[in-house]
Amino acid sequence: MSPVLAGVLQLIALIAALALAYRPLGDYMAAVYSSPKHLRIEKFIYRCIGANADAEMRWPAYLRGILAFSLAGVLFLYVIQRLQGHLPFSLGFASISPDQAFNTAASFVTNTNWQSYSGEQSMGHVVQTAGLAVQNFVSAATGMAVAVALVRGFARSRTGELGNFWADLVRSTIRILVPIAVIAAIVLVACGAIQNFSGIHGVGQFFGGSQQTNGGAVASQEAIKELGTNGGGYFNANSAHPFENPNAFTNLFEIFLILVIPFALTRTFGKLVGNVKQGYAILAAMVTIWLGFTVLMMWSEFAHGGSALQAAGAAMEGKETRFGVGSSAIFSVATTLTSTGAVDSFHSSFTAFGGGIQLLSMMLGEIAPGGVGSGIYGMLVMAVIAVFIAGLMVGRTPEYLGKKISTREIKLAACYILITPALVLLFTAVSMVLPDALGSMLNTKAQGAAPHGFSEILYAYTSGANNNGSAFAGLNANTPWYNITIGLSMLLGRFLPMVFVLALAGSLAEQKPIPETAGTLRTEKPLFSGLLVGTILIITGLTYFPALALGPLAEGLS
Repeated sequence: MSPVLAGVLQLIALIAALALAYRPLGDYMAAVYSSPKHLRIEKFIYRCIGANADAEMRWPAYLRGILAFSLAGVLFLYVIQRLQGHLPFSLGFASISPDQAFNTAASFVTNTNWQSYSGEQSMGHVVQTAGLAVQNFVSAATGMAVAVALVRGFARSRTGELGNFWADLVRSTIRILVPIAVIAAIVLVACGAIQNFSGIHGVGQFFGGSQQTNGGAVASQEAIKELGTNGGGYFNANSAHPFENPNAFTNLFEIFLILVIPFALTRTFGKLVGNVKQGYAILAAMVTIWLGFTVLMMWSEFAHGGSALQAAGAAMEGKETRFGVGSSAIFSVATTLTSTGAVDSFHSSFTAFGGGIQLLSMMLGEIAPGGVGSGIYGMLVMAVIAVFIAGLMVGRTPEYLGKKISTREIKLAACYILITPALVLLFTAVSMVLPDALGSMLNTKAQGAAPHGFSEILYAYTSGANNNGSAFAGLNANTPWYNITIGLSMLLGRFLPMVFVLALAGSLAEQKPIPETAGTLRTEKPLFSGLLVGTILIITGLTYFPALALGPLAEGLS
C-alpha cells in the first residue's frame, strides 16, 4: 500500500469514528450541564470547598471563581516543583529552578502544557501525577465551564446569571473527563503504553548496550493530555515515544481523543440553545478548516520537491516510521488546530510550508475545532464578528440567536481577537533584537537571523499565547527570558480572553430575545458557515501575514 493511500484511509477512519461519537457525546454533555441534580461525590466535593453549587453567578462572580481557582493551581504547582527534591518518589531529581517552575505552573494551569524540560530527566512521580496530571483535568474543565457560560448567555434572556462555575467545573471533570479518560487509559495500556511507578533502570538498545530510563503513570496521563487537549508528556519525545504511543493504532486513537470533545461540543451548543442546526453550522465551519488544513499538510509533506525527499517518498526527516507521513501530518494539524501541545513528530523538520500551516493553525485562535471548551467559545466569538460584518453589508442591525449585536458586544469580541496577536507579535519582536534570545538557537550560528530562526521564535510565542504548547524544538526555551515571557504570554493569553468572553455572555444574557423577521440572517444555513470561514481566514491573514512572510513563506520560497 502506498504511503499516500495509507494516509487517506487513516483520515477516512478518523472521520468515521468522530461522526459515530458526535451525537451521543454531544447529547450527553448537554444533559450534564442542564441537569438540576448533583451526584453524591459532587456534593462531597462542594462541601469540601465550601461552594453552593445551586447559587447562580453573574459574570464577575463567575470570573472571580475561575481566577481564584487558577491562582491556587499555579501556586500549588510552583511549590511542589520547588520542593521536589524533598518529596517521595522524586527519582533523585533535584528541585526545579524558580523561572522554570513558574513557566511549568503557568503552562499546565492554562491548558498549554508547554515544556521547557525533558520529563524523564526532570520530574518525579509525585509532581507528574499529583501536580501535572491533575491540572490536565481541571484546566480542561475550566475551559469547558467558560464555554457553557457563553452558551447560556445566548440561551437565557432578561438575566445576567450564567450558572455556577464550581458546578460546571466539577461536572466537567467527574461526569465527562474522568470516565472517558479511564476508558482511554485502559485502551492505551492494552496496546502497549506503560503504567507504573518504577524507578530509573537500564534498558537494552537495539544495537547493543543500554540506557537509563524511568517508568511512570504514562497511559493515564497520555489519555487525559489528549482528551483535554492539554499536550505535554512524560518523555521529551512526547507522543513519538513508544511508551506513550506504541503503534499506528494508538496514534490514530490519540488523534481521535484530541478532536472528539471539541467537535461534539457543537452538538452540545445546539441542544442548549434549542436549535441543533445552529450547532451544525458551527460544526461545518470547523470541519471545513480542519479538512482543508489536513489536506494541505499531507500534500506539503508528500509532494515537497527535492531529490532526497522524492527518493524517500516524502519528507520523512523527524517523523516516526511507525506512523508514517500521512498519520504524522494528520496528528500535526489536529494538535495545532486545537490547544494540544502533544506531537508525534518533530515539527521543526516539517517542510517550510508545512511549518507555516502549523503556525497558521494556531494563529486562527485554535477554533477548528480548538481546545476543549476554548474552541467553541472562540468560534462563537468569531460568529458574532461574522454576523456584524453581514449586518454592515446589508445595512441592518446584526442579530445572532435572537440577540442584538450592539456596540458593546462588538467591542468585547474585538478585544478578544486582538489579545493573542498583540502578545505573540510583541514578544517575538522583542526577542528578535535581544542577543541572548537569539543565542538560544540550537542549530547554526546564523540561525537566529535566518527565516527558520524567526519561525522558531514566532512559533514559541504563538504556541504559548494561544495555549497550544507544541514547539519547533530548535529553540532552547529553558532560559530565564523565555521561561518568564512565555509563561506570561500563556497566562495573559488564557485569562484575558476569558474576561471578554464572560463579559460578552453576561451582556447577551441580559437582553430580551428579538423575534425573527424576513430580514434576519439565517445563521443555521451553509451560507453563514461559509461567511464564518471567510471571516476567520481574512482576519487571521490580515493580522499575521507580514510575520508569516518573514518566516515560513520566505523559507519556503527561497
